[in-house]
Formats: sequence, structure tokens, C-alpha cells
Amino acid sequence: MWKEHSMKIHTPPASPNTSCRTHLGDFVAEFIRKPGTTASLLPSSSHLARVMVRDAGLADAEAVLEYGPGTGVFTPYILRELRPESKFAAIEINPRFASIFKTVHPAVTLFEDSVENVAAICASLQVAGVDCVISGLPWAFFPKSVQISILDQTMRVLKPGGRFITFGYPHSLVLPAAKHLAALLPNYFTTVSKSPIVWLNVPPAFVYRCVR
Repeated sequence: MWKEHSMKIHTPPASPNTSCRTHLGDFVAEFIRKPGTTASLLPSSSHLARVMVRDAGLADAEAVLEYGPGTGVFTPYILRELRPESKFAAIEINPRFASIFKTVHPAVTLFEDSVENVAAICASLQVAGVDCVISGLPWAFFPKSVQISILDQTMRVLKPGGRFITFGYPHSLVLPAAKHLAALLPNYFTTVSKSPIVWLNVPPAFVYRCVR
């Protein structure tokens, strides 16, 4: 079942920055151990998190998914934008990150699974469609076939007019996988835009905002 987030979750016991610092060692270890499932050597910053939720339409959303939340850096910023009755769940494939996420955000529904199974996950929740997907997935490490599979499955659950938010790194745009993603997104969404570079994130990043 979805766990409707209560008002107390709008203000987590630990600040996002504190959580980030606490689990920095775990993040670095997972990047070294499984670089293909971790977007960066360092977790995303609060600066990037604020840009991720900006203009995501979360205040009007009925159902929202977070792909690849990792240790949960973006999650408090998502929760603060949602209404108390909104439904929210996260999908994380990395067992170590999933364990940390459950500790940091025990009231959030988390599926330790691949996002390629998102349609089945939504079906198990009896949810016909979601209004927004916020993704922390490491797209620059995915082959084109995996990118297509994830986007195909996302389209099965994203409502018409729904939003897909993800991020990338300017320095990775020269990589074939990053070029594939940039070329694929307009095939799935009616509008695709990029935010200005978030220079205070390490490494600097930008946000893709896509509308179905």
C-alpha cells in the first residue's frame, strides 16, 4: 500500500545536508563498488535538490514516484512540496542505499526493485497513473537499450501532461550514453527543457524538465 505522507514528514528529523554528510562514506563506497548504478562519487547537493523540485508541479500532484533516490537527498524536498493526501513512493535497486533510505525515511513507501518494473509496481499499488517522476538515475552509465526500456515503462504510468524530471552533468555530455538520452527525450515528451547549470553542486549539474 502507498504510505500517505503525514504532516510530520514535511520536516524530517535530520536536515537534508546532515543526512548527506552522515552517509557520505556509504555513497563513495557504492560508487567505487558499483559505478554503473551510482551517478556520482558524491551525493547530490541541496542546491540541485531545490532545482529538481522547482516547476515540477508537485503541489498539484496526486501521485509521485522517485527513481533511484539513493540515500534520499532529494526526498525531503519532494515531500515538502506535496500535499498531505498526495501519494509518494520511491524505487531503489541498490540494496545498501535502500537500507539507508528506509532508516532515513521510514514512512516513505520504498520498492527495492528496478524502475523497469514500474508498471507492475504501480499495478500492485492499484494506481493507474502518476503525475510526476523525479529521477536520480545515472543515465550516462546506461546503454541506449536500457534508457529506452526505462522511458518506455515510464510512459506506461505517466499521465498525459505528467512531468519527468532528471539531471545530468555538463562534463558527461560528451559520453555516448548522455548523447543518446538527449536525443531520446524529445521522442517521448512534448516539451523538453534544461535548467541553467547548478554550479554549486559537485560536480556541476543541470536539470532536464520534460512534459508528456
